[in-house]
This record gives sequence, C-alpha cells and structure tokens, in this order.
Amino acid sequence: MIASDTDATASALPLPLAGMRVLDVSQVMAGPFCCMLLGDLGADVIKVEPPEGGDQTRRAMGFKLKGDDSLGFLNMNRNKRSITLDLKRPEGREVFYKLAEAADVIVENYRPGVMKKLGIDYPTIKAINPRIIYASISGFGQTGPWADRPGFDLIAQAAAGVMSITGHPGGPPAKSGVPVTDIGCSLFAVYAILSAYIGRQASGQGQHIDASLFEAGLAFAIWDISEFWGTGRIPQRIGTGNRMAAPYQAVRCADGYFVFGANNDRLWLRLCEAIARPDLPNNPHYKTNADRLANREALIADLESTFAQAGKDEWVERLLAVGIPAGPINDYSEALNNPHVEARHAVMEIDHPVEGRVRNIGFPVKLGGTPQQVRRHPPRLGEHNAEIFAELGIAPERAAMASGQAK
Repeated sequence: MIASDTDATASALPLPLAGMRVLDVSQVMAGPFCCMLLGDLGADVIKVEPPEGGDQTRRAMGFKLKGDDSLGFLNMNRNKRSITLDLKRPEGREVFYKLAEAADVIVENYRPGVMKKLGIDYPTIKAINPRIIYASISGFGQTGPWADRPGFDLIAQAAAGVMSITGHPGGPPAKSGVPVTDIGCSLFAVYAILSAYIGRQASGQGQHIDASLFEAGLAFAIWDISEFWGTGRIPQRIGTGNRMAAPYQAVRCADGYFVFGANNDRLWLRLCEAIARPDLPNNPHYKTNADRLANREALIADLESTFAQAGKDEWVERLLAVGIPAGPINDYSEALNNPHVEARHAVMEIDHPVEGRVRNIGFPVKLGGTPQQVRRHPPRLGEHNAEIFAELGIAPERAAMASGQAK
C-alpha cells in the first residue's frame, strides 16, 4: 500500500529519511507521534511492544472498531512495523541489543529510570552503538527534583502554567482542549532527532536527547512569560483574547460566535468602516492598540452591540471581503467536512487488514519534491515478529522466548 499526500503519483526520489532505522520504545502519544512523523518521511520504524497487550493506546478511547486497536492508535502508528519483546527477560534484551546495533534512533517515553532497570538505557546502548541517537521523552525531564513525577499532558499543562491562563476571567482553570504538551514535546523531539542525525554526519557520534512535556509547555508560553517578565504581573485568564492586541478574539453576534482580528491600527480603521461605526476611531479609549487593550471589555461590548444585528456567516464574509482576518468557530464535523480539507488532503483513508478503509489525519505539512507516503498500515500487535526475527537471523525457538510467545 502506497498513498501520498497528493493525488499525484508519489515522487520517484527516495523519501528524505529512507535508510534511517528507528526503534520506537514508546506508548500513548508523544513518543508514537514523534516516530510516526519520522516514518512518514521514510524511516524504517520498528515499534517494540510488550507482549501483554502492547502499546496501551491499542485499548484506549472507550469504544471499539472491528478489531482490538483503537482509532487513536491507528492515527499515531502508521508506517511502522511491530515486534513484541519481553524486555524483562534476557532473551528479549538480547534481541533488542541486536536491533540497536543497526539502529540510528531510539525513542522511549518511560518514566526516568525504567530503561536503566531494563538494561537498555542510553549508556548501555551507546556502548553497543556509539552512533545511536537516543531520545528520552518524559513529563519533566531526566534530571531535577520533579524528574520522577508521572508525565501526563494534564499534569504538565498545570505545572507549566498553561492551565492558569486557559479559560475565562473569573472561571476555573481549564486545560487546553488538545494535548499541547504531548504534541509539542513530540515535535521538539523530532526537531532534536533530525538535528542530531545531521550533526552525526560530521562527528560520527550519536547523543542523548532529553525532551519533556513540561518544557514544551513553557516554550509555547512565549507571549505570556514575556508579559510576566516585562511587567512583573502574573498573567491571568482572558478567554479568547490576546495579550498583545485588541480586538482579536471571539465575539457574540445574532446567532452565536465568530472570531476576527483587527490587531493593528490599519485593520482597526478598516473594521470600523466595514461595520459602519465611524464613531469608534474617535473614541479616546480606542485610539491606540494600548488604549484598546486597556479597555478591552468595553470595546468588545461596544462591538458586540453592532455584531448582534447579523449572523456569523454574514459578518465573516463581510470582514474577509475587506481583508480583515475572520472565521467561523467550527466543531469537528464542520472542520473535517469542507472543501478546503479535501483540497489540502487533510484527511485520508488507508487500508487496514482488520478495519478495511480507515480514516487518518493527513500529513500536516507538504513536501513538494518528496511527498510523504503511507507505506505501511498501523501494525497489529507483533505483526512483524517473524519478519524481523528472520532479518536478525534468530531461530524460532529463541524468538518465541524473546517475544513472550513461549509456552
């Protein structure tokens, strides 16, 4: 099965990461998503799973498809092969060492210390393969007083301050609706892996990468932390507003809400003209962006008195017509079912041996010369045991011991 991110035939050029071998020793989200992105770009990703159920995301989400694997698992594990290894047994570790000898990258997201207990930590693997790039993803990093804390997105969002600024003024703390520290950490890990991979061409040496959900949350808070350092004031929840400009948020109209941004003086004046409010530019409380920020609540109330005269579709169309950024607030049915998604191939279907045609989120960026491809369906647990053990020259009896299949 080969599917590219466009309707055109896949490029004859090799994918950028063809020849890279990745051992995915991770579960749930940050590690698997990181490794899937590498696989999309051509890497041979071998997902190393425990024989007792595999990646716990296989059984997540609370609803079943035809088979045992969740749709969440199927959306984070394409372009991988799966092997089951009992890493608590010496036979399982020996196979892992053989895999590591020829690997370029290892990605793991267990709690700090677990890999050392299993005997597959970075110093151990480095002694086997000095060129290995070993990425450890955790909640709070491999060092520091919080290193041993469990690493979940919710906990990292709270500790990094993300929840303290999410939600509406006077309301309770709220987490981001999407797992920003999980996915953010995953993307930072990809960036570090590729940097180390390029650097290895000159040095010949691999290195250890220490990525944390907590620091991903901090890195995403550039504006909020800058405000804190610049003013000494602790940032507070401001709903959909922006700390740097106003008006730039969701506003109520006759049939709901929409979003727009008139976040500089040029757009502000254009907005006032578009909504037929010539009085607003002369209001001393709204003269400059600083004035509009200082009087945000009154400003939004003033604008909403006008927006109440028409529905969101009309306002979005009117503002876009004069070059003011605006848009609807879509639910996921609306976000996924529109002509733009189709044109951008933001949703694709892939073949699966159990599920048949299954929907996947499309490739989030497009490479014009070497478009990403779905070369492998998300693997069933241990689907490639025989294939990988044969590549390593391991006899069936020993393979059964290593994979946890021995009686």
